Amino acid sequence: MSLHARKIRMIMNLRRAGLTDTNVLNAIERIPRELFVLDSFHDQAYEDQALPISHGQTISQPQIVAQMTEALDVKKTHKVLEIGTGSGYQAAVLSKLCRRLYTIERYKSLLAEAEQRFHHLRLHNITSRCSDGSCGWREQAPFDRIIVTAAAAEVPEALVEQLAVGGILVIPVGPERGDQMLVKLTKAEDGSLTAKMIADVRFVPLVGGALPEGEGRPVPRRMEN
Repeated sequence: MSLHARKIRMIMNLRRAGLTDTNVLNAIERIPRELFVLDSFHDQAYEDQALPISHGQTISQPQIVAQMTEALDVKKTHKVLEIGTGSGYQAAVLSKLCRRLYTIERYKSLLAEAEQRFHHLRLHNITSRCSDGSCGWREQAPFDRIIVTAAAAEVPEALVEQLAVGGILVIPVGPERGDQMLVKLTKAEDGSLTAKMIADVRFVPLVGGALPEGEGRPVPRRMEN
């Protein structure tokens, strides 16, 4: 089966799973996921599974990407902050939906690879930097939307502070080896948060601090079905 046919099958499966936001599905369809995975995983790029990338990190399964993006409810006028650039796939999808995307990654070499993909795809509304994502990006706050692609033991206060009134924060919450829940938080005028539980998930942990070039865990071997 060709990659194009696999992509169409993936979109159909997302619809069957209850993901109905046309803008989100169109954004996912426009981004070539095979560019964001390791070469040895190209044939699995459109399967509904998480895949390894460098530094022991992962690219989330398409259904989780779609769920998180749909929950974020991004509009064309929005300024969005992403914590955990990873391969850049989630950022690329979001860039098709918002005015400006800011993304933070703690691994310098991982970020450099993602930036090359953004340049190749001509995604010019993405601004990135290597730093501690749990601290957010104070100079660019407030953000209309914030998305975190790693699990936090608790919601970082800095991200709540940098979220605009009426803004939405989507984040996995829970311990690394325990139950994790994908949570949607909406900020009221008085600064309080309303929480909605979306799904049980499994993410790598949110870790503070930026790392020097080349530091991290080795790339795992190919996963088999």
